[in-house]
Amino acid sequence: MVCVVGAGSSGIASCQVLHARGIPFDCFEVGSDVGGNWRYLNDNGMSSAYRSLHINSSKESMQYAAYPMPREWPSYLGHKAIASYFDDYVDHFGFRNKIQFRTRVVDVRPAPESGWLVTVRHEDTGDERTQRYRAVLVANGHHWDPRYPDPAYPGTETFPGEQMHSHDFKTPERFAGKRVLVVGFGNSACDIAVESSMVADRTVLSIRRTAHVLPKFLFGIPTDHLTLLGASTLPNWIQRKVFRVLLLIARGRMSSYGLPEPDHEVLRSHPTISDSLLSKIGHGDIEVRPNIERIDGEKVFFADGTAEAVDTIVWGTGYKISFPFLDPEIVPVRDNEVTMYRRVVPIERPGLYFIGLVQPVGAIMPVAEAQSEWVADLLEGKVALPTEEKMRREIAARAAVQTKRYVPSQRHTIQVDFARYLSEIRRERRRQAVRRAPVRKPAVGPAVTDPAVTDPAVTETAAVDTTAVGR
Repeated sequence: MVCVVGAGSSGIASCQVLHARGIPFDCFEVGSDVGGNWRYLNDNGMSSAYRSLHINSSKESMQYAAYPMPREWPSYLGHKAIASYFDDYVDHFGFRNKIQFRTRVVDVRPAPESGWLVTVRHEDTGDERTQRYRAVLVANGHHWDPRYPDPAYPGTETFPGEQMHSHDFKTPERFAGKRVLVVGFGNSACDIAVESSMVADRTVLSIRRTAHVLPKFLFGIPTDHLTLLGASTLPNWIQRKVFRVLLLIARGRMSSYGLPEPDHEVLRSHPTISDSLLSKIGHGDIEVRPNIERIDGEKVFFADGTAEAVDTIVWGTGYKISFPFLDPEIVPVRDNEVTMYRRVVPIERPGLYFIGLVQPVGAIMPVAEAQSEWVADLLEGKVALPTEEKMRREIAARAAVQTKRYVPSQRHTIQVDFARYLSEIRRERRRQAVRRAPVRKPAVGPAVTDPAVTDPAVTETAAVDTTAVGR
């Protein structure tokens, strides 16, 4: 029996794969419905969705491979359509009865000898129970535990107005007639600033580092068709050069709108995607300020020496990666980073897997689906993990690439390139299957002609590591 923690977009992807493979599982979800972050006003208390929320990835790049979205749907969907899609997905494949709703996972720990002990509590009755599982798939998401500036800006604790995190924003009416400061330049922060500008007396956006602002469409084409699908096989430097030219033609320079030019190349950080932000700034509806220096009463002082009196501060400062049901010693989180092989497997914790713990430039749903297929292969013993030494080499190599590829930020600790990462997972499944073929059937022909065997790491034979796949 396998345990899946969470029934959001990543958790239900795991459930679908396990269900299709005939692998017995239990899924535990704190809320009353599937959908996680995309369920507006979700009673699990963890959803960051706001009333106007639309996805920043086109439907073609966010749909599950096993359940494509209808062609007639618009390119960019709102949260209602996405939640409905998740409901249809679960019901189409018929595993809703495998999900235990209103049930919180409160403790996950290694069982004696092998497997994992999982303790759950029913949210309504308070009843707790513990069960042993051969493996646990953690899919609790990473956009639910708000992160605030640490250390806090001087004077934050004595600010007399309202302070809130972007996680708690739902509708803009609360800003009507107020002076609002939004801190941050991520997608949620910029969306909130745009909404605030429609009802507030004044909206100020404080930016520590400018990101590139991408439109949802370029020349009538969803932008991610170019960044994720069309150019995904090109080297990074070529992608950046081509996309920089396209942005200059379609959008012009950021400084033309009153924003500082980014200190990094396009695609070297997670982009901000908005069709409204630049025009709002250009119209003067949103005033841009640099990083906060200090707060004194209702006045906020900025690094350029200016100050603004505000009534409300919205902290759009991101989220912490956290697993409240895991002892920190089991899976340490340091500076919002978790060390794992292929972003899924903690090397020293056999039978524990993480689904959806990545931040792709694109949607997470196909990524979680691919990860789940690979984990199911491991659980069925169809493939094996590499040796610990090889896994550690891969982790070190990825860390080096990450440092070179993205600007230093806690926002990029789990960043992956959408198409390349999917290719890595597919290659991982194929290579491991090829490597095991001589063990099971020494005379198998296709394995000899497969191009993957040109990799020296693949030509070595290896028995199945049963401790890695759980028992």
